[in-house]
Amino acid sequence: MALVVGITGGIGSGKSAVTDRLAQLGITIVDADVAARIVVEPGQPALEAIADHFGTGIIQHDGSLDRVALRKIVFENPDERQWLESVTHPAIRKEITRQLDSADSPYVVLSSPLLLETSQNNFVDLVVVVDVPESVQLERTMTRDDNNAELVHQIMAAQLSRDDRLGAADMVIDNSGSLENLYQRVDLLHEQLVAKASALEA
Repeated sequence: MALVVGITGGIGSGKSAVTDRLAQLGITIVDADVAARIVVEPGQPALEAIADHFGTGIIQHDGSLDRVALRKIVFENPDERQWLESVTHPAIRKEITRQLDSADSPYVVLSSPLLLETSQNNFVDLVVVVDVPESVQLERTMTRDDNNAELVHQIMAAQLSRDDRLGAADMVIDNSGSLENLYQRVDLLHEQLVAKASALEA
C-alpha cells in the first residue's frame, strides 16, 4: 500500500487549501468528512440503523438524513451520541479503508479534522499539521462562516489544543501568510513526500 499521510489542523487553519493543492498535483485525497457523509446516504446500512433507532422523523422527504434534527438529539443526550458513534465510526473506518486501498498516486492523503482525536491516526504513516496562530483561526473562521467570536471560541475549545496538535506532528505547514506562500510550502512538502514514498518502495 502507498505511503499514507494524515493532514489535520484546527478550524480556520486552511487544511482544505493544502489538500486542494495536493489534489492539483495528482495526489489522491481521502476526506474523512466525505466518508462520514457517504455512510449515511440512502440505502446504506448505517442510515437504516439510525432510522430504526431514532425514528423516521430524522429522515427527510427525499430519503436523506436530517442532520440538523439528529445533531440536536445527540448534542442534548451523550448516551444517544455514544450509540450513534458506535454505528457510524466502524462504517466510516471501513469507507476510509476502501478509499485508501484504491488510491493510485505516489502517496495518499487522509484529510481529517479529528485525525488526532480519534483512532483515524492509526491509518497514517506520518502526520502533517496545518498551523496558524489562534488569532488567525478566529479571524478567518468568523469571515468565512459569518460566525460570532464566542461560537468560534467554543469550536476551538472543543478541538485539540494547538500545542497538542503541534506536539503530535511529524511535519508542520505554516499557513499564516498568503495563499501563494502556502502553495510554495505545499509544493515543497509534496516533493519531500514523493521522495519518502519512493524510499519506502525501494
